[in-house]
Amino acid sequence: MKLVVAIVQDQDSSRLSTALMKNNFRATKLASTGGFLKSGNTTFMIGTEDARVDKVLEVINDSCRSREQMVAPVSPMGGNADSYIPYPVEVEVGGATVFVLPIEQFHQF
Repeated sequence: MKLVVAIVQDQDSSRLSTALMKNNFRATKLASTGGFLKSGNTTFMIGTEDARVDKVLEVINDSCRSREQMVAPVSPMGGNADSYIPYPVEVEVGGATVFVLPIEQFHQF
């Protein structure tokens, strides 16, 4: 048994949730916040059999996409202001960050 932890952007959350249900995966959704952009994310925790890990990874890959986004950098507090860029920059966001963890025991009460 494996625990798949997928961190996705909020824009992809609903699409992924629907795709997981269509493929008979049960998931727990947690609201989370990204550290770099301080933007909303959703963390999915999905328990599955070892044989179905590739399928859940395929569902996540098909449901989550990366996109370009303009962000205004935060000025450094107490740091070197010489390298501070005062105008918005374009960064790639989205997609999914996925961890696959082994599960030693699983109990459902």
